[in-house]
Amino acid sequence: MSNAVTMYEYHAWANKTMLNRLKELPQDVYKQEIVSIFPSVSKAMAHIYTVDNSWLEIAAGKVMKEAMGLAEQVTKEAERQSIEGLQAMFAALSERYRAFFKQQTDLEKAIVLDNPYAGIRETRLSEIVMQVVNHGTYHRGNISAMLRQMGHASVMTEYALFWYQNRA
Repeated sequence: MSNAVTMYEYHAWANKTMLNRLKELPQDVYKQEIVSIFPSVSKAMAHIYTVDNSWLEIAAGKVMKEAMGLAEQVTKEAERQSIEGLQAMFAALSERYRAFFKQQTDLEKAIVLDNPYAGIRETRLSEIVMQVVNHGTYHRGNISAMLRQMGHASVMTEYALFWYQNRA
């Protein structure tokens, strides 16, 4: 398994771990409005989902502007979900990523990104995967801070823990 695929598996595990922790908390915590990095934990998790979805669309060949254009609709759907509903959406998206990895065996393949805000750039598919992982890690950290702000403990989702949780 390539490093990029292993890192994606970590990302999928970390999202699932965070969602499982959220299911343990009082039900209102997930959508509780707060003044923080995001207006609610549910909106932060929906944001991670939306960006994951957009990058997969781009890696699979969709023009960045078109993938970004779908983001508003994807976000609305993700934000409507319960924790369990979003967890199911993440699981389905993870399966789409895994299918992509099986189909696209050369993750070092270069593609051209035409970012409407930043310009044209050549990148590798593996770099896109690392962007997905890094973005998710950043926002799971935001969610941990938000939970602490609301008086709840988060959960550890560090990569080193993933090593030991996934020995099999």
